[in-house]
Amino acid sequence: MYVVYILFSSSLNKYYVGSTLHLAIRLDEHNRGKSPFTKKGIPWNLIHHIECESQIRAVQLEYKIKKRGIRRF
Repeated sequence: MYVVYILFSSSLNKYYVGSTLHLAIRLDEHNRGKSPFTKKGIPWNLIHHIECESQIRAVQLEYKIKKRGIRRF
């Protein structure tokens, strides 16, 4: 199952939303600096995650959250 996840960086006071098939691996990549966008915000904490039945649905939900604003979600 695909997962849409929301991360929070207390050092930057920012949220990040993404989608993945392997949540634990992706979270580890964020916290090891493998993603250029999230590299500066280490450590990232998982705030919320939602399982989706398909990649298409996960990407749609990710876009919806980004469009509305992560804090409002």
